[in-house]
Amino acid sequence: MAMRRKFDALVLGAGAAGLLCAAEAGRRGRRVAVLDHAEQAGKKILISGGGRCNFTNLHCGAENFISANPHFAKSALARYTPGDFIALVERHGIAYHEKTLGQLFCDGSAREILEMLEEECRAGGVEIFLKSRIREVRRADGLFIVRTEAAEFEAPALVVATGGLSIPKMGATALGYDIAREFGLKIIPTRPGLVPLTLSGKERERYCELAGVSAEVVASVEGAEGDAPAFREKMLITHRGLSGPAILQISSYWKKGKKLRMDLAPGRDVTAALREGKVRNLAVARRALEEVLPKRLAETWLAAHKPRGWSNEDLAEMEEQAHGWVLAPSGTEGYEKAEVTAGGVDTDELSSKTMECRDVPGLFFIGEVVDVTGQLGGYNFQWAWASGAAAGRAI
Repeated sequence: MAMRRKFDALVLGAGAAGLLCAAEAGRRGRRVAVLDHAEQAGKKILISGGGRCNFTNLHCGAENFISANPHFAKSALARYTPGDFIALVERHGIAYHEKTLGQLFCDGSAREILEMLEEECRAGGVEIFLKSRIREVRRADGLFIVRTEAAEFEAPALVVATGGLSIPKMGATALGYDIAREFGLKIIPTRPGLVPLTLSGKERERYCELAGVSAEVVASVEGAEGDAPAFREKMLITHRGLSGPAILQISSYWKKGKKLRMDLAPGRDVTAALREGKVRNLAVARRALEEVLPKRLAETWLAAHKPRGWSNEDLAEMEEQAHGWVLAPSGTEGYEKAEVTAGGVDTDELSSKTMECRDVPGLFFIGEVVDVTGQLGGYNFQWAWASGAAAGRAI
């Protein structure tokens, strides 16, 4: 039998949350081991932001996250801010730039962020064990024991940073949820988030022929209650349905059976030329739509939404439809194309300050495995950093 290796803390998962957590704990003098089944740490970091890593967002707040408890993320986000991570990035001399809506990207490669985290771990004496598939996790005599194919590890603290179910080809598994259930924790049902939506039937026949066409829209969920957001960004038509930032954003709030409402001409008066001109016909209507939409989309949409006539009342109805195009997605592209997993370990089970389980002392859950899901634009990374720091400082 392999000799059991003793540490102060074990971190399962060498992704964004796990590496930052380990670095924080190591900096405080804790002996930390990070275990991951992959052959490479930080695989999702490397592909993020088109390879440039959208590592945070300047405007990050609890309102940018979905959770059964919308207040849960506030404490961790306040105690480790975008400014804190930016300071770390600058200390390592990594050049970065701001893009739209407060998003920060590396000037160079996402690999710089991963190398920075690995360097921080080395500085704290953290040991990283890759190609370490977890075979068993148990608790005995106040210690957590983790068995891999090659060794056994023990520590009084165990941090689960195993991510969600999104992008299985990158190595995503349900391990974190399995561990949570093993220790009696509740799980909020998971679903793909930040994911392209699919169309079917007539909508697919009509619009998917326009694959590659994009337009700026305002996307929302029809009939959404409360503070459900709307997103003004690009929509992209695909061979199977809809994608682009506006659709990815709204997908996290959409549920099967619900409809999408899209403003195709935000801030524009589509029928002004028809109302004010002497000629009212389809040709004029088409030209008016082509002022705000790509030609092919304008033609296709107008063919499906021909005005009943050309009275002011008919034009008012057409205007309303252009600002409230209703579509019924049939589903999503699934975890294979989802950037994140919504749902996860119920936040009622965790301390919002430390991420430690209320009923299992020494057991922590951080990052994507928790029921806190960020919007598109660097928010999920900031949750990884903030929740990782919270646990790393509490070990």
